[in-house]
Amino acid sequence: MFLPTTRDEMNSLKWDMLDVILVTGDSYIDSPFIGIAVIGKVLADAGYRVGVIAQPDIHSEKDIIRLGEPHLFWGVSGGSIDSMIANYTSLKKRRKSDDYTPGGINNRRPDRAAIVYTNLIKQYFKSSKPILLGGIEASLRRISHYDYWSDSIRSSILFDAKADYLLYGMADKSVIQFADAIKNGEDAGKIRGLCYIAGKEDNIPADYLELPSFDAVKTDNKAFSEMFHTFYRNSDALTAKGLYQKHGTRFLIHNPPALPLTQPELDAVYAHDFERAQHPYYERQGKVKALETIKFSISTHRGCYGECNFCAITVHEGRTVQWRSRKSILAEAEKITSLPDFKGYIVDVGGPTANMYGYECSKKLKSGSCPDKRCLHPRICPSLKTNHHQQIELLRKISRIPGVKKVFVASGIRYDLLLNDQEYGKHYLEELVKHHISGQMKIAPEHSEDSVLQRMGKPGKAFLLQFRELFEDINRRAKKEQFLTYYLIAAHPGCTLNDMKSLKRFAGRELKMNPEQVQIFCPAPSTYSALMYYTETDPFTGKKIFVEKEPRRKEQQKNAVITKNRTDSTNKSRKRK
Repeated sequence: MFLPTTRDEMNSLKWDMLDVILVTGDSYIDSPFIGIAVIGKVLADAGYRVGVIAQPDIHSEKDIIRLGEPHLFWGVSGGSIDSMIANYTSLKKRRKSDDYTPGGINNRRPDRAAIVYTNLIKQYFKSSKPILLGGIEASLRRISHYDYWSDSIRSSILFDAKADYLLYGMADKSVIQFADAIKNGEDAGKIRGLCYIAGKEDNIPADYLELPSFDAVKTDNKAFSEMFHTFYRNSDALTAKGLYQKHGTRFLIHNPPALPLTQPELDAVYAHDFERAQHPYYERQGKVKALETIKFSISTHRGCYGECNFCAITVHEGRTVQWRSRKSILAEAEKITSLPDFKGYIVDVGGPTANMYGYECSKKLKSGSCPDKRCLHPRICPSLKTNHHQQIELLRKISRIPGVKKVFVASGIRYDLLLNDQEYGKHYLEELVKHHISGQMKIAPEHSEDSVLQRMGKPGKAFLLQFRELFEDINRRAKKEQFLTYYLIAAHPGCTLNDMKSLKRFAGRELKMNPEQVQIFCPAPSTYSALMYYTETDPFTGKKIFVEKEPRRKEQQKNAVITKNRTDSTNKSRKRK
């Protein structure tokens, strides 16, 4: 069942007023892959009357007032992607398309959407109910952060938006706690995963750690680095302390993260009756491209222990991997087969990284993430017992469901994890090659040069070459012609034009290909790579590093890899003959 987005739908449910109204920068897609849909269903299951306003017109009242005012609170999200990343390329050029907008034209999501929507609510509801920010845009911007698009340090989005509260992370459980607190007239300030503003210093919890102030971090790179280290070290739910940061005369209060969901709790989230479709009200405005990849896909787990420095997953989803039960996933697969337009193909079974399903570090689950080392970098920790057996069995069971012709694994895989699993890693790759890819497999080495990979937090190229050899050997024995697709990054902090030329030579010599999937680095808020980009310093060594900031030279780095030379053309011509 869709959540109501019009007054007529409210009337059909005999609702004269909603408890919660969710406002989002995406079209309303009722899918377990869409944050607003998940939060809405979780609240509805708890007994709250919830409505959705998607991509409201920001120049008039027609959309924002359509459902009236909520009884409890407004929930505001920029959408499935930070709105500035959704609207602009790495070179700050306006994007023409948007996969989450009806018709695909990028003309409905405003820049800094969470701020704009909060102001829109305040414009037409002068003394409205509390406004709660959530979603990835709020998560990444919850403390003082580097904003690439203004090339400046911005304050917490809670201050910029003038909202009342912010829930960071996935918020499945904490949003219910928040709704219950507002409903019962209780103080919401102790909820885990919550940020709020305190007017006086004596309102700060006694055991919270102080971050360098906003005034300090926007003028002092060392203070900004110190702030980010403390913030990042306190992002694990089991070990984190609460934080606070002075913004002018007021204080941002940052509670510790919400605890990971138990497996039954996670299963319950995915058991809701998602339509796996765009709401008809918005469908009339055009189709959304996002549904092509998520409608017949299954999310098996959350979180990532990769902690790549350029990636925002750790800050939003966390470092602890939480996976669903096999029973829950199979039940969702059976639901997909009953959809009228299902043709027998499940497009993806995976998560942020496909092969992190079904295992975690027992020490981390008991005591939290290690404060002084990472799970995978610079090498895989021996405490992480890599095991692909559960995923092999899961893929086989989904494949046997009546109506399923083929199951694909389209999410990227970590080949260092696969190689680390001496017992099942090779069997897992054989399973993928024989049954779960079609022509190509995505992997993301990102680069070839060790100095660049070190700053990215990625494994060295020796793992890539070992994996490639194994992949090709399995394909030969299976008598299949399938290929690896390599995702690469240009202009990451520490990367020079010569590094990209070396990458080009490596790709031609060792990988026997001319790279095409090369993206220019974009500094996502609240990531270590963004910290490097802004300070031009390696935050782990304190040493100055080269950072390419000139757009033309960034493009030159990319072109150094993707431009085909005469040798490439000659080899292709010979192959045709």
